[in-house]
Amino acid sequence: MRAVIQRVTEGSVTVNGEIKGKIDNGLVVLLGVTHEDTAKDLKFIADKVSNLRIFEDDQGKMNLSVKDVGGKVLSISQFTLYGDCRKGRRPNFMKAAKPDFANDMYEQFNELVREQDVDVETGVFQEYMQVSLMNDGPVTLILDSNE
Repeated sequence: MRAVIQRVTEGSVTVNGEIKGKIDNGLVVLLGVTHEDTAKDLKFIADKVSNLRIFEDDQGKMNLSVKDVGGKVLSISQFTLYGDCRKGRRPNFMKAAKPDFANDMYEQFNELVREQDVDVETGVFQEYMQVSLMNDGPVTLILDSNE
């Protein structure tokens, strides 16, 4: 499982001209699922997203989590995180999970984050989405449950 985490002052996702998810202070999380992912991968990524200390404290040090600052998560399924661009000119998505499995894992991820007292807004699985955000810092991190 892979996640690109961006600390934001605002973020939203729009589908067919309608805003489906919107947050202010928090994290935009692009989540990629591979067919090999397990409950262990889900728990690892959900715990990291909920508890990663990437918000600044009073001394300006990254010492607070999204929970500590009362932030929210905007979670967006992103199969292209498993795009393999090593050969040719078109990405290969063979490592991306099939839609049914990926959607189930995505929904479980969102629920695990919610269980940690973090509000979660979402995109719409398998829909064309337009994501807008204001990266704060900028702070962007990549998590991979296999690394």
